[in-house]
Amino acid sequence: MTTQQTSRHAAPVIASHTRQLGAPQAAWLVAEREISTKLRSKAFLISTGVLLLLVLGAVLFSGIASNVGGFDGPTKVAVVAEAAEVGEQLSPDAFEVTEVANRAAAEQAVLGEKVDAAIVTGGEGPIGLTVLGSDSTPIGLVQALSATPQVELLNPTTENPMLAYFIAIAFGIVFMMSAMTFGTTIAQSVVEEKQTRIVEILLATVSARSILAGKILGNSILALGQVVAIAALTSVGMLATGQDLLLGELGTALIWFAILFAFGFVLLASLYAALASLVSRQEDVASAVSPVMWLVMIPYIAIIVFNTNVKVLAIMSYIPFSAPVGMPMRLYLGIAEWWEPIVSLGILFASIAVVWWLGARIYERSILRTGAKVKLKDALTAKE
Repeated sequence: MTTQQTSRHAAPVIASHTRQLGAPQAAWLVAEREISTKLRSKAFLISTGVLLLLVLGAVLFSGIASNVGGFDGPTKVAVVAEAAEVGEQLSPDAFEVTEVANRAAAEQAVLGEKVDAAIVTGGEGPIGLTVLGSDSTPIGLVQALSATPQVELLNPTTENPMLAYFIAIAFGIVFMMSAMTFGTTIAQSVVEEKQTRIVEILLATVSARSILAGKILGNSILALGQVVAIAALTSVGMLATGQDLLLGELGTALIWFAILFAFGFVLLASLYAALASLVSRQEDVASAVSPVMWLVMIPYIAIIVFNTNVKVLAIMSYIPFSAPVGMPMRLYLGIAEWWEPIVSLGILFASIAVVWWLGARIYERSILRTGAKVKLKDALTAKE
């Protein structure tokens, strides 16, 4: 059964069940229809499975690469004379050990970038050692030791630019792919129902706002489910490859990414549905929703280009369309105060209220108008 056939079959079913239902119940029934239709789509299930496998593969590959020293050869490690035995226990394939006289010499070697990390005596850990790093925790070395030592960063204000770059790409890709995939689904669904006049059957018993709310709710649940699945697989992959320290650094950022994405997608979905209702043919969907596409693409590009730019990231954190990637990145870098994500979420809530009001107005005044594309000005100013 095709998607169009499924929609035609589901429409009278929804109509028959909504005669005695209020707006919330009707919206939820529409949402259930959106979810079930998508879950019956083989293309959706296959693409989601492939995406999750790619994410898990990338995490496992990066973890294995870091454990064997990556692609730059063995990790260079300085060891003070008192800890020489520890240096001898390290795998020569993964670590290149150099003995130094004392801690001062070890610090100089690390800061001078002669070595990637250093091992010195002392520390609160059970083995009485401390690992010295420059701008980030030398995860491979820490994992190679028999017990977790105390870690001190000699230059903590400088972030690892390469790691920050890859994390920015990860946030940007997940945001862009999920937002565009499910946003396009909403737009195509709106036009399909308008083109086949299924929406006329639905409007006989369900208000236009209930239909719109149901579509946004159903696809938002699917989009959030995909993001949560990606975050869960990423966490499992990191734990399986011993990247628990990096996972600890990313924990808060991942949680806020999921939260901000969930509400940020509601904002985008409202726009997708409203703009799609202006046209009556599937061929016109892409041009109709192109402004929203840019609102998805610009944050993706910006987070990659400005992944360590403090000022740009701060601005992105408070713009509703870029907050889902800007704020988590700042949390990972440690440059955001605890209250800033809450403020960003508050701004997002206010933006959703405004966009929902405008989107519902456009949808109500355009969904039954077929033929030529409805002008945005006409949809906003037309009388009910």
